[in-house]
Amino acid sequence: MPDHDMLLARVRKLLAKAEDPAVTEAEAELYNTKAAELIARYGIDRAMVAEAGATADEIGLRRIPVDNPYSRDKATLLTNIAFPLRCRTLLHRAAKGVEAVTIFGFRSDLERVELLFTSLLLQATTQLTRVRPENRVFRGESLAAYRRTWLHGFARAVYERLRQAEERAVRTHTATAPGGRSAELVVADRTAMVQHAFDEQFSQLRTAPPRRLSGSGYLDGHHAGTNANLSPTALTKRRQVLPMR
Repeated sequence: MPDHDMLLARVRKLLAKAEDPAVTEAEAELYNTKAAELIARYGIDRAMVAEAGATADEIGLRRIPVDNPYSRDKATLLTNIAFPLRCRTLLHRAAKGVEAVTIFGFRSDLERVELLFTSLLLQATTQLTRVRPENRVFRGESLAAYRRTWLHGFARAVYERLRQAEERAVRTHTATAPGGRSAELVVADRTAMVQHAFDEQFSQLRTAPPRRLSGSGYLDGHHAGTNANLSPTALTKRRQVLPMR
């Protein structure tokens, strides 16, 4: 079994332990943190192997559909996963929200983004359908307002965890590419290449303005994102994402 397959196998085992109801919250967090570190290491290993010419890893794009309700907020989650994994995103707007997101980057990173997004969206959706904000939000706040800010808090926490895991993976990677190039240099070059290619292809598009959200769910969502499983394990189980109403 190739090394990268072994890394993903270890991630799945860690998450199986984290999902065990018998473990404490602190133990689950340790398992999840280790899983995030291995996902990051997987990305660095694939980048270094490609730099050495042992495998092809071209820049490309992948279109991922998102649906309502909360399609713009789901797109925000996808963007917050893509950016720390050295990918860029393009939102395809519809009459009501966003109908799809195109992610742009190296193939190995696109795979990581898509797998993580499917797993994390499932986790977020499952938790949101159980939220009962009327017990702890301000009078007059709608359920939709609470859930939008909850999703943004969740997405922000995921972004922070992935960014930190990626930075640690680069910093601790000891192997060098041909010419003695470090992981830090390889990753910096790949990030710049993706940005340059993205700018060339989509230079005519404008950046979306920041949204103004008024709900009170941000901190609850951030806490949930801090404890979320950063792994594609859910995909192997073929579970269906629950609808949010």
